[in-house]
Amino acid sequence: MLKKLAIFASGSGSNAENICNYFAESSDIEVVLICTNKQDALIVKRAKKLNIPVHIFTKYELNNFIDLHKKLQSIDVDVVILAGFLLKLPSIMINSYPNRIINIHPSLLPKYGGKGMYGNNIHKAVIENKENESGISIHFVNQNYDEGKIILQKKCAISSDESVETLTEKIRELEHAYFPNAIEKTIKKLYK
Repeated sequence: MLKKLAIFASGSGSNAENICNYFAESSDIEVVLICTNKQDALIVKRAKKLNIPVHIFTKYELNNFIDLHKKLQSIDVDVVILAGFLLKLPSIMINSYPNRIINIHPSLLPKYGGKGMYGNNIHKAVIENKENESGISIHFVNQNYDEGKIILQKKCAISSDESVETLTEKIRELEHAYFPNAIEKTIKKLYK
C-alpha cells in the first residue's frame, strides 16, 4: 500500500531533495508535496526541478491548521517529514498525525535542542563547549521542541581544529546518509 509523504522545509532543501530522490523509484513511499513557509526559500526551486507540487503557507495558516490540514487530507498524506523546518508545530497538527511527524535535528539530543537551536547556532555551541562528538537525531515530533521519541542517532567525531563550516559538512553527510533510510524503516514499522 503506497504511503504518501509531505515534506516541510524552510531553507535550502538539500535534505528534502535527498529524500525525494531516495523515494523516486519506490513503489511503497512517495513524496507528494513540499510545504514551506518561505516563498523565496531554495526548496521551492528544488521542488519545481523535481516536479513535486509546492504549497506555501503563512505562520497563521500553520497555527490555525484548518486549511493546511484540508490540503494534506485532500492528497491523502500519511506522514509528515520536517527537513529543516523551523516553526513550532501547533498541537492540533501533532494530534492529527500522532507518531507520524518525523524531524531531523543536527545534534545528539537531548543536547543542543530547543528553541533557537538550529543550524550554525548548534554547531557553534558544540565547538565552543569543546564537545568531542556531535551528530544527528531523527525523532518523532511531540508538543515540545526536540523532545519526541528518538528513532535514530548517528555520531561524528569533532577534531581539535573543527570549524562551524567543517562540522556543518560532517552533519550534512550524516543527514543525507541516514535520514531517508530511517524514514523508510519507520514507515514500514508504523504500517506493518
